[in-house]
Amino acid sequence: MIGDEGEQIGVMPPFEALKLARSKNLDLVEISPTAQPPVCRIMDYGKYLYQQEKKEREAKKHQKTITVKEVKFRINVDDHDYETKKNHVLRFLDGGDKVKATIFFRGREMTRTGLGRQILERLIKDVEPHSIVEFRPRQEGNTLHAILAPKKTAAEREKEREKEAKAKAKLEKKLAQEKDKDKAAPEPKQPAAAPAEEIETPTTVSHG
Repeated sequence: MIGDEGEQIGVMPPFEALKLARSKNLDLVEISPTAQPPVCRIMDYGKYLYQQEKKEREAKKHQKTITVKEVKFRINVDDHDYETKKNHVLRFLDGGDKVKATIFFRGREMTRTGLGRQILERLIKDVEPHSIVEFRPRQEGNTLHAILAPKKTAAEREKEREKEAKAKAKLEKKLAQEKDKDKAAPEPKQPAAAPAEEIETPTTVSHG
C-alpha cells in the first residue's frame, strides 16, 4: 500500500485501504495487480488522468513529423539551376525533412541515364556534410532517384539553434554595454591655450 504522498504504508486489508482513501476524499487505485500481494495507491484518480493526458499532448507537440520533399533535376541542368536546387535540398535537410532527388528521362534521354547518375552523385557529394544517404541512385522505369536524410537529429538541431541564439544574445549585450560605457565616459578636456608672450614695444627717442 502506497500513500498519496508516495510513502510506504505497508500491507493492509482492502476494506481498510479503501476506508483510508475515502477519509482523504481520494481514490484507491490498483497499480500493480500481478504483484503478491497486489500494490495499491491512494491518489486523486481524476487529477492523475488529467496529468497523463497533458503529458501526452506535450510529447506530441514536440514530435517532429518527417516528410519527404522531392527536388527534380534535368539531365541538361546548368550550373545556376543546379545550385538553386541544391540550396533547396540543403534547406529541406536543415528543416529536418528527407529529400528525394529525382531525374525524369524523356524519350531519347533514356540513352543518357549515366549522365543523370553523375548529377545525383555530384549532389550527394556536395551535401555530404549535412546528410546521410538512405538510398543511392536507383532507377525505376524512366526515373532515377536517391533518398537523403538529415545528418543531425531534431534534438541536435534545436540544441544548436539555442546555442547560436544564446551566443548572439551575449554578443548583443556586450555591444550594448560597450555603447553605454562610451556614452557615460567624460569627454576629454581640451588643453589650455599657452599664454601669449609679451613683446616689448621699442621706444623711439628723437634727438632735437
